[in-house]
Amino acid sequence: MGILSDDVVIINQSEKEGDPSVITINCPDKTGLGCDLCRILLFFGLNIVRGDVSTDGKWCYLVFWVIGKPNTRWNLLKMRLVEASPSFSWAFGISRCYLSDSESQPPKLPDLFLLKLACSDRTGLLYDVTEVLYKLEINIEKVKISTTPDGKVMDLFFVTDTRELLGTVKRRDEVHEYLRNAIGDSMISYDIELVGPEITARSQASSSVAETLFSSDVSGEHPSGLQTSSNVSITVDNSLSSAHTIIHITCQDHKGLLYDIMRTFKDFNIQISYGRFTIKRGRNCEIDLFIVQSDGRKILDSSKLNALITRLRAELQQPLRVVMMNRGPDTELLVTNPVELSGKGRPQVFHDIALALKKINTCIFSAEIGRHVTGDREWEVYKVLINEEDSLPIPKSKIEEQVWNTLMGWE
Repeated sequence: MGILSDDVVIINQSEKEGDPSVITINCPDKTGLGCDLCRILLFFGLNIVRGDVSTDGKWCYLVFWVIGKPNTRWNLLKMRLVEASPSFSWAFGISRCYLSDSESQPPKLPDLFLLKLACSDRTGLLYDVTEVLYKLEINIEKVKISTTPDGKVMDLFFVTDTRELLGTVKRRDEVHEYLRNAIGDSMISYDIELVGPEITARSQASSSVAETLFSSDVSGEHPSGLQTSSNVSITVDNSLSSAHTIIHITCQDHKGLLYDIMRTFKDFNIQISYGRFTIKRGRNCEIDLFIVQSDGRKILDSSKLNALITRLRAELQQPLRVVMMNRGPDTELLVTNPVELSGKGRPQVFHDIALALKKINTCIFSAEIGRHVTGDREWEVYKVLINEEDSLPIPKSKIEEQVWNTLMGWE
C-alpha cells in the first residue's frame, strides 16, 4: 500500500503572525535528504528557528519550526517538499530497493530557456524582474544584463522552470503577463526560446577576480572581513556514543544556516542519525548532531574528521563572499557562493542582491552569473557593475554591508 502525500508532509500554520509554523516530514531516508529539504525552505524564504531530525537509516522523521511571511505559498511549499521526499515514489507503491535501472538513474536535466527582455532602465528594475521569476518558480541559471547609452536595458536570463511548463504557450503567456504587470509601460520587448545546455558552459573568473574572492582558501580569512561571526565553536566527541560521532555547534544564526550545515554533510556523504537545532537569545544557535559515515559507522579517521570540521567552520563563518572592487572608473560588486557537488547553487542569491541594491537606490549597469572552479570546489560568481552616474553617492563599504546583511537575512 502506498504512502499518501498528506501523510508525508504536514504543515500546521501558526494562528498568530510572527509565531512559528510547524512542518513535519515523515518518509524514507536517503543521504542528503536534509539538505534538499532545507534548500526548498530557503527558496521559499522561510526562517528555521528550531529543528529536530531522527532516522534509523531507513526511515526518517523531521520537524521544522519556521517563521513564514504573509505571502508564503504553503500549499505549493508542501507540494515541493513531497516531491523532494523519497516517499514520492513510494506513494505509488514502489520500493527504492526494487527500482529498475532506468528509474535509479539521475534525474533528467530540465530544459534550458533564454528569456530576452528589453526595457527602459530605472532603479529597482532588476529586482522587480527577479521577484516575478521567483514567484513563478523559474530558476535563473545564468544572466547577462547590459545598459545602452540611451538608457535601455537588455536582460538575457538563462532559466529553467520548476513546473516544467515553459515550453507551452500558456506558461509563456503567464510569464509575459506577470512581467508586464511588474514592469509596466517601460517593457519594450519580450521573448522566450529553448536553447541547448552548451549555452551555459562554465565560465572561469579572471585571475584577479579569483585572487580576490578565493584567497581565503589559503589564508582562512575573507579579504573584506565580512563574516557571520568569529565565534563559531565546533566540538567533536567520539566517546559518548558507541555508534555515532557527536558534533556540537554554537554560532550566530543567518539565512540558510541549516542548509549550509546540511549541504556540507551531503558533500562529505555524511548521514545524520539525530539532530537538534535551536535559536537561543538574539541570533545565538546551538546544534547537536549524531552522525555516521555512509557505511553506517562513526568517523574515527582523524584526517576525515578534521577536513569535515574545517569545511563546516568555513561555511558557517562565510557562507557567501561579498567584495567591492574598482574597475577603472567603475565599481564592481562580486558575490560568490559554493555549489553543491550535485551542481545546485544557493537559491535566491541574485534576487537578494537586486533587493539590497534597490533598498539603497543603487542602479545596476550590467550583471553576469558565471561559475569558477578552484581546487576541488565549484563556485557561483555574481558580477554586478554599479551605475554610479544614476545612483546616490554611497560609500562602497555601505553597499557591501547592505548586500551582505540582505543575503544573511539580518534586516
